[in-house]
Formats: sequence, structure tokens, C-alpha cells
Amino acid sequence: MRILVLLLFYHYATKNAKSYRTSNPNFILIMADDLGIGDLGCYGNKTLRTRNIDKLAKGGVTFTQHIAASPLCTPSRAAFLTGRYPVRSGMAALSNIGVFLFSASSGGLPTEEITFAKLLKQKGYSTALIGKWHLGLNCNSRDDFCHHPLNHGFDYFYGLTVTNLRDCKPGEGSVFVAGVRAYLATPLQLIGITLISLEVLHYIGLLRIPRGALRYFFLISTVLLGLLLIFFYTFRYLNCFLMRNHQIIQQPLSYKNLTQRLTEEAIQFIGRNADIPFLLFLSYLQVHTALYASKDFKGKSKHGLYGDAVEEMDWSVGKILDVLEKWNLNDKTLVYFTSDQGAHVEEVSSTGEVHGGYNGIYKGGKATNWEGGIRVPGLLRWPGVVQEGVQINELTSNMDIFPTVVKLAGIPLPKDRIIDGHDLMPLLQGKILQSEHEFLFHYCNAYLNAVRWHPRNNMQPNFNPCPLMYLLTGSRQGIGSM
Repeated sequence: MRILVLLLFYHYATKNAKSYRTSNPNFILIMADDLGIGDLGCYGNKTLRTRNIDKLAKGGVTFTQHIAASPLCTPSRAAFLTGRYPVRSGMAALSNIGVFLFSASSGGLPTEEITFAKLLKQKGYSTALIGKWHLGLNCNSRDDFCHHPLNHGFDYFYGLTVTNLRDCKPGEGSVFVAGVRAYLATPLQLIGITLISLEVLHYIGLLRIPRGALRYFFLISTVLLGLLLIFFYTFRYLNCFLMRNHQIIQQPLSYKNLTQRLTEEAIQFIGRNADIPFLLFLSYLQVHTALYASKDFKGKSKHGLYGDAVEEMDWSVGKILDVLEKWNLNDKTLVYFTSDQGAHVEEVSSTGEVHGGYNGIYKGGKATNWEGGIRVPGLLRWPGVVQEGVQINELTSNMDIFPTVVKLAGIPLPKDRIIDGHDLMPLLQGKILQSEHEFLFHYCNAYLNAVRWHPRNNMQPNFNPCPLMYLLTGSRQGIGSM
């Protein structure tokens, strides 16, 4: 009888301990920018030193088929925060440019969208975004902040509202040069040739053109060229700035010790909220170009400035893990690491140095729906709840973080909209063995580009289009009528 009582007590105590550990946990969600899946040691890299990120993998779960909802920053981050395909929230462009490039853009994540930060804040969590936002700033005026992170559930913001661009760092060139060459070079050449030709024809007497018309034409050309030069001269000041909440604290942005500053902000936030539930979204600027690294890391890696930036980011992840240890928060904190999309493999500096990452065996990279553009690192650690050193080969998405975080916080999912992500906990704890994603849709901006099908119940794929169209539409009208 005594043994039975002891066993019952033990069962009750362990059950309560696990319940405590899973009740109102903390969340640290870490997102790199343009990091390739092949850049990390836990995914097979042998030359970059990422021991802290690898430590996350050893202490938790590694997803081998973790897919970003988009191969571009803005739509991918919108999907991550809302658990929905970016076409549902209007964060997928109809034009060639699929991201926000200017702080004055009136677009952004709609205020009616629900982020996990908004739901957790309502539950009493302290929430912070440190780093890159890239989902808009204002709507109708320079200070209405309708798209600002503080309007989407974050209590605290320290970082960039737009993104890190080459134009933000002197000497790194401009992302707009290619556009100028593509859209303005030919018109400017035609204008120049036209002016010279008219002047020659007028001089030799074959064509009489009023001098006033030539001067007027020349004036318009000069004004247009001047506006272009003003744009390049003022872009850095107007678009590259650092904010704390609603206040600009550095304009233009300085890259000196930037990762260290972001890390210190994250450490302070964790310390301030060690006794209450918190959500920290740490969104690194690295390794998006313009690349940068502090003097402690510059020139230390085997892969130039790109490798230096990766290794400094790994150092930062280590500091975050250390502070969790310091405050005895390991068992109460779910830590997740990913990238918003694959590496930008075509990036080369003005001096010829490769500034793009490595996507391993996968074809393509950022801005493409080839596997290298959308298959990203996915690491999740939660001691005592998630098994250590486990590899999951099932299909998962960065949209899955929304329902996972929301459900763990004890919050029901919104009923008034479609949530495309699925709760990861059943898969993480072995309650199910197959991903709940039967299909994942891949868009090139707002246009469907590819579909990934994960057949269930050992179903064999049948790629005959006519039966497939019948299955989808219930008719035999065929593709032409669709």
C-alpha cells in the first residue's frame, strides 16, 4: 500500500512538473536573413564555425524539409507572423518588385491581420521585436505608424523598419543600378542621341528648330538626371535608420558593432522579463547585403566577409542561450531558429568578392522557387518537452510557428480566417508521424509558381492532367476551359 501511494505521488508530481513547464512558456524566435541551409554545421557545412547554432540542433529537433512560404523577405515574414500565405494578407506583389524598398511606402502588413505577437500580448505576454521588420511603417502620414511593429502586437521594437541594403553602407554600391540600367539607360541614350542629332541637323541647315525648343528639351533632360542624382544622394539618409519604438535614434544607420547592439538589446529584454512570460522575435540583419562584421570577427572566417557575418551571428545566438542559462529559463523557453529564405547566391561585391551564401545540394536561391530559394534551416529546442538530437524529415513550413506558439500559450486559433500553418507539437512529440501538410503552394509574388504534394496513406502520385483536373473541378472539361 505504501509503495502504491509513493507511485501515485510520483505520477502526480511529474505530471504537475510537465504541466508547469508547458504552461505559458517563453518563446525566442530567431530569424536570419538570406542564410543558406548549407551554411550551418548541423546541415553539413564543414568550414563555417556555427557551434552555437549547432548546439541548438543537438539539444532539440532539426527539420530537414523546412520550407519558407516565399523566397523573398517581405512576403515570407508576413507568412511567418500570421501563419497564412502572403497572398491572403495582400503581402504578395503583382509587380516584379516583391518587397518594400522605401520607408515612405504606404503599404504594409494590414492592421486587420493577426500576428502571434498580437495574440500573446492580449494573453499578458511581454513581446519584443529586435532587428529587421520589413513589413511597412506608415499609411497616410509620416507618423501614423499604422504598419509599425508596435501596431502589430509588439510592446518593444529596436531595429530597422525597412531592410538592410547596399545603399545603406557607403562604398557597397546600389541595388538600384541594375534597375537604372534596365529602365533608364536606353531612354537617356536616346535623349542624348536625339539632342546631338537635332543640333547637327540644325547646324548644317537641313532642319530648322527653334532654339527655345532645344533649350526646353535640354532643360527637361537635365532636371530628370538631377532628380536621379538626388535620389541616390538622399536614399541612405531617408531610408536607412535605426528606431527604438516610434523614435528614430540613428540616422543614417551605422553598421559599427550593429550585431552586438542587437544582441545586447535582446539580453536586456530577457533580463527585464525573466519572471513573466515573454515572446522575443530576434530578426537579424545578417547575412543580407550589405554585409558587415565587427572587428572581433572580420577576417576570421574561411569565407570572406560573408563567413565573418555568419560566425558573428552564431556568436550572438550563443549569447542568447547563455542568458537563458543565467536566468534558469532553459526549461521554460522554446527556442526556434530559421532563415526567411534561402541564400542569395548571385550576390557579388563591387570588388568581386562572393557575398552570397550556400544552399547545399539544392538548386537556385533567393527570389526563386527552386529548392535553394525556399528550403531553409529549421531548429527547435525546448528541454524536457522536445527530444534532443532528433531529425524530422517530414514537410514543415515557417507558417507552422504561428499555430504552434499560439496553442502553447493556451490561446484558441482565430476562427474568422484560414490559418495555413499546422501545430508542430504533435509531430515533435511523436503523436503523429506524418506532416499535416498534404500540399504546399509556392508563389512568385502573387502568382502560383509550383505546388508541393506530400501524398498520404502511401498514395502513388498520378501526374496525368485530365484525371487530376477532374479530381479538382468535378468535371471533364479539361485544362483549356479552366
